Amino acid sequence: EGNPYTWWVGKANEKHYYWGGSGPGIQKCACGIERNCTDPKYYCNCDADYKQWRKDTGMLSYKEHLPVSQVVVGDIDRPGSEAKISVGPVRCQGDRNYWNAASFFTSSSYLHFSTFQGETSADISFYFKTSASDGVFLENLGNTDFIKLELKSATEVSFSFDVGNGPVEIVVRSPSPLNDDQWHRVNAERNVKQASLQVDQLPVEVRKAPTEGHTRLELYSQLYVGAAGGQRGFLGCIRSLRMNGVTLDLEERAKITLGVKPGCSGHCTSYGMYCANGGKCVEKYNGYSCDCSGTAYDGPFCIKDVGAFFEEGMWLRYNFHSPGTSMKDVVSRTLLSSADHEITVPDLSLNKEELSFSFSTTKSPCVLLYVSSYTQDYMAVLVKPSGTLQIRYNLGGTREPYNIDVDHRNMANGQPHTVNITRNGRDIVLQLDHYPPASYSLPSTSDTQFNSPKALFLGKVIEIGKIDQDIYKYNTPGFTGCLSRVQFNQIAPLKAALRPTNISSHVHIQGELVESNCGASPLTIPPMSAATDPWHLDSASADFPYNGQAIGDGVNRNSAIIGGVIAVVIFTILCTLVFLIRYMFRHKGTYHTNEAKGAESAESADAAIMNNDPNFTETIDESKKEWLI
Repeated sequence: EGNPYTWWVGKANEKHYYWGGSGPGIQKCACGIERNCTDPKYYCNCDADYKQWRKDTGMLSYKEHLPVSQVVVGDIDRPGSEAKISVGPVRCQGDRNYWNAASFFTSSSYLHFSTFQGETSADISFYFKTSASDGVFLENLGNTDFIKLELKSATEVSFSFDVGNGPVEIVVRSPSPLNDDQWHRVNAERNVKQASLQVDQLPVEVRKAPTEGHTRLELYSQLYVGAAGGQRGFLGCIRSLRMNGVTLDLEERAKITLGVKPGCSGHCTSYGMYCANGGKCVEKYNGYSCDCSGTAYDGPFCIKDVGAFFEEGMWLRYNFHSPGTSMKDVVSRTLLSSADHEITVPDLSLNKEELSFSFSTTKSPCVLLYVSSYTQDYMAVLVKPSGTLQIRYNLGGTREPYNIDVDHRNMANGQPHTVNITRNGRDIVLQLDHYPPASYSLPSTSDTQFNSPKALFLGKVIEIGKIDQDIYKYNTPGFTGCLSRVQFNQIAPLKAALRPTNISSHVHIQGELVESNCGASPLTIPPMSAATDPWHLDSASADFPYNGQAIGDGVNRNSAIIGGVIAVVIFTILCTLVFLIRYMFRHKGTYHTNEAKGAESAESADAAIMNNDPNFTETIDESKKEWLI
C-alpha cells in the first residue's frame, strides 16, 4: 500500500526509504534501478518473499543523509520470516585543505604569495567569514593590468580586473548581509570569452569579453591576500583559497606573519547546533568538537546512548560526595555553604531536579532509580506489580510520600521507554515516551527542598537506615533489564561507570556491568493494521467455508458436499472431450510457423520473441518508463 515496513535513520533523525545503489526519494533498491530484481513485481530482491535467502546491497552516498544511525526492520514476526542487516563503515573523502584557514586581525595585515599565473584563464574560489562591512580579499598587480576581489559593502562582493582594455568590474549584491559572521563562498572565473562571479547560491553575474582587444592578464607583483597598496584589508577568516586548482597554504604562511593567525575561531557559531543533548561546542585549531562530558551521551555529536544491561540482583551506586568524606563533614558543609566547589553536587539542598533516562524490562515490580539522602528525604522511580510506573517524592512535611501513578499503560512490556522528570520547587513535570508532558504539584504542606542528597541507586537500593516499606518490597529480587542515558542534573552515573573519568571513583557496582544500548529508545514501528498487513487472517472475517465455524444446518453441509462431487465429475468429462478432439485432428491439415530469427540461440521462446519482435520490445520498455516531473 506504499507504506514501507523497513527504513533507515540518518542525520537529523529523519527516516529514509531508499537503499544502497538507489537515491533519495526513490523507494527502490539497486535491482529496482537496474530492473533485475528477483521478482519483477517488486523493486527489492528481499521483497520477493522467497524461502531462499535473497540480498540487496549497495553504497549510500548522499552525504547530507549520512551517517546511518538506525535501521528499522518490520514484517519479520511471521513464521519463517527472517532478516539480516549489516551496515558498513562510513568512508569519507575530499579535500584535506578544506579547513586550511587564516584569521586577519588588523586592517593592514596580509599574506603574500608568488605571482598568480592566470594569463588566459583564472579560477578563484574561497570561503570567508567576517563581521566587518568591507575589505580587500586579494589583489595581484601588473604595470597596468590587475585582478582584485573585495567586499565592497555589507551586501556586495566585487570582482574587478584589467587586461589592457580598461577596468572591468562585476558586482554581486546579496539580499541579506554578508557580514553576519557566517561562512560564505565566493567563486570568480575569467577567460578570453567572459568573466563571472557567484556568491553562495545567488545568481551568477556574467560579463562578456570584448570581441577585439587584449586577452592576456600580465601580472608581476606578488599575490596579496588581505590588505595591499594602502587599501583597507579584510578583517575575519578566509579558508580553502584555491587559485586555478591549487590550494594556497594560508596556515603555514600565517604562522610567520604579524597580524594573522593560522586557523579560524568561530566554528561553533556555524556548527555548534550539531552538538546535541546538551553537548558543548569546543573551538579547535581547524574545526570544532563536541564536549559530551556533562551529558549522558557519547560520540562525536553527543547522540550515542550510553547504557547497560542489569542482571537480577545487580546494582549501581553513585555517591554524591567524594570518597572518604564523612557524613558530618558533608552536613556541616551543606549548612555553611551550598556552593562549595569541593563537593561534587553543585547544590546539596536541591530546589529543583532534572532526571531523564530510558529503560526496558519484562519483570515487575522493581526499583528503577532511587536517590537517598542524609535525612529522610528521597526520590524514587518504581515499576509497580501491575507494570505501571510510579514516581515517589518524600521531601518532608507530610505523613506519607507524594506519589505520581501513571496507570495508562504497561511499562514492563520489554519495549524501550523514555522517562523525563523535572521538578522546580513544588511543580513537577513528567513526560513518558512521546506522550504530552503532564504537570503535577506537591502538597502545600510538603517541603520543597531535597535536603542533603547522599547517593543515587540504579537497579536496587542498598542503603543503611530506614527504607520505605513499598520500596523494600519492590527491592527483591531487583531490576532485570536495560537502563540507558541516565542523567540526574549534571551527573551521568552509568556513563561514569562505563567511561573512566575523574568522577568514576564515585561509582560502586555490584555484579558485572555490560554495556548495551538495549534500553535506548528507538523509532518504534506502529503495529500493522489488519487492512494493511498482507499476512493477517482474521478468523472472524476470512471468507473460508470451514474456518472453524460450525454450519448450523446438516442439510446445508450435505448439499455442499454433493455439489462439490458433481463439479469434479463435470470437469473430468470436459477434460476427456478436449483430449479426444486434439487426438482426432492432430494429423489433419497443414500449418505454417513464423519462428523468430535467432530462436536456435535464444535461451527460451520468450527470450527470442523479446529480442526480435520490435512491437513487443517497445511495449515492454514503454510500460517500464519512469518520468520525473
